[in-house]
Amino acid sequence: MEWYYYLIAIGGGALAGVLNTLAGSGSAITLTILTELIGLPGNMANGTNRVGVMAQTAASTYGFYTKGRLDLNHSRRYIILTVIGAIGGILMAIWVSNEQFRTVFTYLMALMLVVILVKPKRWLIETDHSKTLPNWIAVPVFLALGFYGGFIQMGMGVFFLAAMVLGARFSIIDSNAVKSAVVGLYTILALLIFQWKGLIDWRVGAILAIGQTAGGWFTARYASENDGAKKWAYRLLLAVVVMAVVKLMGIDGWVAALWED
Repeated sequence: MEWYYYLIAIGGGALAGVLNTLAGSGSAITLTILTELIGLPGNMANGTNRVGVMAQTAASTYGFYTKGRLDLNHSRRYIILTVIGAIGGILMAIWVSNEQFRTVFTYLMALMLVVILVKPKRWLIETDHSKTLPNWIAVPVFLALGFYGGFIQMGMGVFFLAAMVLGARFSIIDSNAVKSAVVGLYTILALLIFQWKGLIDWRVGAILAIGQTAGGWFTARYASENDGAKKWAYRLLLAVVVMAVVKLMGIDGWVAALWED
């Protein structure tokens, strides 16, 4: 790679780390760097991307934990259920193509945009452990979230935050702490599988991981210490979902075509 590719990869990784720590979809940046800039094929980029994700989630999880934001006593059930579901999703992804599920994902993201916009104050609550989800809701919801994350991954962070904030009544910052732990745990298995398939470029992955680790660490520390971080996390989540809906529905191409005409 040219020397400036390293700088772009580290800078893009840092931005992805910030996005993943407070909202999600940071992989849209890193996968673009891996495929369009560095030129890795899609399956190799997918595997290599997990190296940075693993480093970033480890750093952000530790950052949240040291600031008292990761309450394992109250979140352990959600973590275990999601990781179990993710194992099934990862194994399924080896044998079944997920392309047919992209349309479903588009409509899910459009629905999520409505959920985020309606009564936004619901997303700015403080964690309330007096209201816990009953098992008959928690078990199927978090197993399904884990399966989805392991199978497709795309948008999992957004859906997980919705379940934690609106269902389990965690604050958006505490929900992000749990999300980091969950994604980090099942990414370990994903890395093992991609390495088994020979689909990881560890050198490139390590370069991205430098930026992602820094972005995840500093964002987790900042978010844990500043009350205003909840509002920024909500705004960032909204921006991520809006951009995803615009892209997935082809609205960006339609606007570009109108501009050209």
